[in-house]
Amino acid sequence: MNIGQVYTTLGRLQRDGLVAQVDTTEERREKEYVITAAGRDEVDSWWTSAALADPDPRDELTIKLALAVETSGIEVRDVVQRHRAEGVQRLQELTKIKRAGARDVAAELILERRIFDAEAQIRWLDHVEDRYLRSPSRFGTGTADTARQR
Repeated sequence: MNIGQVYTTLGRLQRDGLVAQVDTTEERREKEYVITAAGRDEVDSWWTSAALADPDPRDELTIKLALAVETSGIEVRDVVQRHRAEGVQRLQELTKIKRAGARDVAAELILERRIFDAEAQIRWLDHVEDRYLRSPSRFGTGTADTARQR
């Protein structure tokens, strides 16, 4: 973790009244922080609230495929296949790391989340390809083409 990021974050937490700096002696160079009552309330609220993942519809792959299906001359299947191949490769790498084992529970949970995300992306790419192939015109409304022609 970048030490600059740590101090920037601590500065924001202090500004917002969620942590306070502890007075230390001059011979100690490190700064110490303690959580405030407001900080404790915020943490308690964080633990009790749901944190549901909602994929960002503005991510590059989503935008690329949305444009691909609306643009003539783009081989949507090729775009999907390239991304699927990359996704499968990433999934294989993550699975290899998991098989190596010897991780703590927290690191394993994080790795498993990445594996599930890679699997979900591959499933979504399969869906995109199937949906596109079942599309009556194989091209959407042509909005991207129309905009390019102007």
